[in-house]
Formats: sequence, structure tokens, C-alpha cells
Amino acid sequence: MRWLTRKVLLEILPPHGALPGLESVDLDAFLRGFSRDAPLLMRIALVLSVMIFIFSTPITIFLPWPSLWLPKAARDRHTTRLANHPIYLVRQTMTMLKMVAGMAWGQDPAIRERLHLDAYDADPGTWRPAS
Repeated sequence: MRWLTRKVLLEILPPHGALPGLESVDLDAFLRGFSRDAPLLMRIALVLSVMIFIFSTPITIFLPWPSLWLPKAARDRHTTRLANHPIYLVRQTMTMLKMVAGMAWGQDPAIRERLHLDAYDADPGTWRPAS
């Protein structure tokens, strides 16, 4: 499932102009941490959002194929239409995906340096229950 999540998140946050995209961060490490630390409901919401993104092409661009099988232009059209879909719950899929992609992108020290922001301190892990 992590492979599919990674592929979808890379579609959500591509490079744009001078800003690097999500492919320039350690997305695998972020997703491992997300799987370990995020609340169950948030992990379920991410999985459902990934599935909706992949299989909702019939309601966005009217093609019966999963979004990851489509050419780049069709995937871009699908992404845009999903983000602007008239049904709120469908549109919220993109909000969830953009939020997780943004969290991965925005915590990366190289991205933060490029934006003239200080890197985050190391996670002290103080809120985690003892194992």
C-alpha cells in the first residue's frame, strides 16, 4: 500500500517553477513515520483517499482506467477535476492528499532551507507511549 500512496502523493505535489516537488524529499521515511505515528483514523483516511484518487477516473475524466495507468496529461486533468469536484466528500480526498504531501514536503530540511526557514529540531518523542 505504501507504494501506491507514494505514487499518488508524487502526482499531487510535482515540481513547479523553481520549487522542487515531492520527489526531492525522503518520502519513504516520511511514510514509515506516518504509519507509525499518525492516529488510526488519519491512516484510514489516507488509504481511502489514495483509493478514491486511483479509481475515481470514471467520475472525473470519464475513463474506466485507474489514474496511475493514464498518460500525464490525463492524470493532471483528473487531479484538477477531483480537486474541484462538486461533491464535497470527493473533493475532500484531495484535501487529505495535499495535506499529507505538504507535511512530507514542508518538514524536509532542504526545502525549509530553500524557503529561508529554520529546520525543525529533532523529534523528542515525548508524547509516544512507552513500548
